[in-house]
Amino acid sequence: MGVGGWHWNDAWIFVSAVIAERLERDRALHAALPVTGATLADLLAAADFLHHSVPSRDELEEAVRRLAGAGLITVDDDLIAVAPAGEQLWRTRPFSGLSSAVMTLQAQLNRSAEPGYSDWSLDEQTYSAAVREYSMRLADGR
Repeated sequence: MGVGGWHWNDAWIFVSAVIAERLERDRALHAALPVTGATLADLLAAADFLHHSVPSRDELEEAVRRLAGAGLITVDDDLIAVAPAGEQLWRTRPFSGLSSAVMTLQAQLNRSAEPGYSDWSLDEQTYSAAVREYSMRLADGR
């Protein structure tokens, strides 16, 4: 746990949410579709890209609860978006590149916000469906 109460996993999931949402926003804009947020499968893909592993259901649920409770992300069903406070945190972070973004963000979180709590829950069936969707994307080369 960090000095300010944030876990490394919180920062990992936050950075993953930023990446996933930006990729989804770019896809939607290029296809002239409405921007809706990133799916759980999008988030898992970004997390795997950053850390070469997929967060467990418990890791994901706890981090999302803490981040959403602090007002840094929003969750609507299985769509995750970075909230205005999260955008501000991301924009004001010291630039470090993606290789150290998680550690930089954890330090930034510990300096600027307290973890919150949201009652959002991720059931095993929804998590498994997101893992399957991400796995199918990998198999298709997407």
